[in-house]
Amino acid sequence: MATARFRFHGVLERFLPRERRGRAFAHACARAATLKNAIESVGVPHTEVALALVNGERATLSRIVREGDAVEVYPWPARRAPHEPGRPEFVADAHLGGLARFLRMLGFDTVHHAHISDEEIRRLARRERRIVLTRDRELLKCREIVRGGYVHARKPEAQLREVVARFGLVACARPFTLCLVCNVALRPVAKASILERLPPAVAASREHFVRCARCGRVYWEGSHYARMRAALDRLTDGGT
Repeated sequence: MATARFRFHGVLERFLPRERRGRAFAHACARAATLKNAIESVGVPHTEVALALVNGERATLSRIVREGDAVEVYPWPARRAPHEPGRPEFVADAHLGGLARFLRMLGFDTVHHAHISDEEIRRLARRERRIVLTRDRELLKCREIVRGGYVHARKPEAQLREVVARFGLVACARPFTLCLVCNVALRPVAKASILERLPPAVAASREHFVRCARCGRVYWEGSHYARMRAALDRLTDGGT
């Protein structure tokens, strides 16, 4: 067993008991514990750690903790650019349905359903390299989950702001390109083929429509579209 001194910064302090916030504290680590093991034993998921310094030098989370080490742990910046090329894909736990819907509105592939299990989430994280979004810190400690984010906010609008900022999503958003229910790409559809499904006022005033290939829902740029666009602009600071 090795005892080291730990200091957590910024938002990471929210994971700690109040008596450990704002200061360095001694923590006894298991024999041959890695930094990942030690940090998570304190209560902080490894996905939330952007930088760890040991005795003033940058260290990986696989480093073994040694007696007398001084460890400083830092969170991801509040706002940052995408951390790797390509469009991120997400999996949201069962309690984040509102957030999942908002992410789909922005065009981000987000797997979610009301009965999704931790096992399924871990599988999707491993096989499809999805970013796990959850308010369950124990889930984020699983080794299969390389990329994830603990969602601190409780309301969907605030959760979206948090996720958009953390993962730098504004630049790669493609609003209204996915079905909000099925998470499937929307495709243009000829008006004539869906005419009988349209309200008379819509049929008389709109010409362009898209449809989900899975569930068949039809979308158009009506008043609901304008309201959702305005809401998304507010939630993402108007794209800034």
